Amino acid sequence: MKAEEIKKLEAYLQKKFSLTTLKLKARPRKDDSAEVYIGEEFIGVIFRDDEDEDLSWNFQMAILEMDLEEA
Repeated sequence: MKAEEIKKLEAYLQKKFSLTTLKLKARPRKDDSAEVYIGEEFIGVIFRDDEDEDLSWNFQMAILEMDLEEA
C-alpha cells in the first residue's frame, strides 16, 4: 500500500476506535497490506482487497489464549 493510503486508513481507525496511539506501518516486502500497532505492540495486519470492482480493506487480528489470561 502507498504511504497516502496508509495515512488515510490510520486516521480512519484512530477516529473509529478513539485511539490516537494506533499506528499503521508499511510491510517491507508486501505491497498489499500494512501492520497495525497500538503503541509499540503489534496487533494485526490490514489487507487491501481490490480483486472485485469494490475496493475494501480487511483487518485481521489473532487473539491468543494467553492474551485472554492477562485480561
